Amino acid sequence: MSATPLREAPKDLASIQAQTDALILSHFTADDAFSIGTDLRQRIRTLYPAVPAVINIASTNSDNLLFHCTTGQGVQPDNDVWVSRKRATVKRWGVSSWYMHHKMGGREDNFREKYMLGDRAGEYAIHGGGVPVQVRGVESIVAVVVVSGLKQHEDHQVVVEALEELMQSQRKE
Repeated sequence: MSATPLREAPKDLASIQAQTDALILSHFTADDAFSIGTDLRQRIRTLYPAVPAVINIASTNSDNLLFHCTTGQGVQPDNDVWVSRKRATVKRWGVSSWYMHHKMGGREDNFREKYMLGDRAGEYAIHGGGVPVQVRGVESIVAVVVVSGLKQHEDHQVVVEALEELMQSQRKE
């Protein structure tokens, strides 16, 4: 994982969608989840040494936990709530939670009303950090990678860049 600063996360829907649409892996196994999880941990610790975050990777069809860790001391129980809410958003709408943030203009009230969520709105989060994992030849997303604890655009972008690196390494196989 690179110590290079993160690129700026896109803010318009077309660019966000293009960014995640380009992330098509050749496979995604438990070993891949472990590799990307440990790489993410190292990158976050390098770029944000004083900021604790949670990294979580789970399959979408069974919710099997494939990877979960913190980047350091100071993570709060609330981070796991955010992880769950971001993952739920990606699973339900099939797009990144950053995409949903921009689709709704960051307005949770609009999100709740548009999708008629009522009291269930709290089960979802429209904040960056939840990114779908797609595999070539598989119609639905196979997993969700979530980071919680950085600024939401950083949560999103660090996951995207980790998936890009995994995709590049798979091309060399």
